[in-house]
Amino acid sequence: MGAPRRRLAPEQRRAQLLDIGARLFAERPYDEVWIEEIAELAGVSRGLMYHYFPTKRDFFAAIVKRSADELLAATEPDPDEPVAVQIARGLDAYIQHVVTRRHGVRAVSHGALSADPEIRATVEDELATQQERILDALDLDPEARAIAAIGVHGWIAFVRAVCVDWIDRPVVSADELRELCLRTLAGVLAPVVELGPTQTSSDGALRG
Repeated sequence: MGAPRRRLAPEQRRAQLLDIGARLFAERPYDEVWIEEIAELAGVSRGLMYHYFPTKRDFFAAIVKRSADELLAATEPDPDEPVAVQIARGLDAYIQHVVTRRHGVRAVSHGALSADPEIRATVEDELATQQERILDALDLDPEARAIAAIGVHGWIAFVRAVCVDWIDRPVVSADELRELCLRTLAGVLAPVVELGPTQTSSDGALRG
C-alpha cells in the first residue's frame, strides 16, 4: 500500500523518489523494479513520476549521479593536512557513506545498467576525481606519479569491491576494514612513496 499523498516542494519530491528507488534497486534486479510501484510507495501518480524521470533508465541514472555527487562531497580532502591523514579521512568518509547510503551503493554496484555509457561515465568520472585527489596530495614527480596512478586506480576499485562485500557480509569491524584498506594502499605505493602515520577515525571508531 502506498504512502498517504502529501505536498512536497519539487526538490523534496525528487529526493523522495530517488530514496525509494535506491532502496528497491538495491534489493531487487533492475527488471523487477517497476515505476508504478515507486509512485505508489511515494503516494504520487505515475504521471508525476514520469514528469521527474521520463524513463526508468533515466531514473536509475539519476540515482547513480546523486550517489556519486554525495560521495565526492563526503570525501573532499583538506589540503592543509598531511597526505596520509587526507587519505585516511577520505577513506573514513567513504566507509561511513557506504554505511549510511548502503541501498544506493548496492544499486550502483549491482545495477543492470552499469554498462550504459552515461551511467558508466558518471562512475568513472567519480573514480577519476578520487584518483586525482590522492595523486595531487602525494605531489610526486611525473615518472613516479605515472606509476602511482596505476596503483591508486586499482586501489580505489579494491576499496569499492571490499566495501560492497562488507555491507552484505560484515565479518570484520569497520575499523578492521579501514586498516586493511590503508595497509593495502601503503603496499601499492611502496615503490614510489612511503605514507606517513594516519590517525584514527574522527569519532574514535567508525560506525558499522
